[in-house]
Amino acid sequence: MDPDDEVCLCFRVSLRKIRTFLAVENPPVASLISECLSAGTGCQWCVPFLRHLHAQHRRGEVPDLNISPEKYATARLGFHETHERDKTVIDQLQKPHSS
Repeated sequence: MDPDDEVCLCFRVSLRKIRTFLAVENPPVASLISECLSAGTGCQWCVPFLRHLHAQHRRGEVPDLNISPEKYATARLGFHETHERDKTVIDQLQKPHSS
């Protein structure tokens, strides 16, 4: 994802905004991203992604999602229909970025 791509599509919270929040506030738990930015409080699709970004930050990595915005949005639509997350999208987070 690019920094200006939205992680929380309900509340239009970008990856850049989440990165800035993590860098400035250094929250001890991922739920503070939701509490302070409202990300993850709508449909809750992005909650595991917020946790992933928080874990990367805690490890000293640059928080990022290894997924295209199009695939992310499409998977979210599937989540709205089935109420289940596509396991391949979640698994994609753990793969190294391709150059």
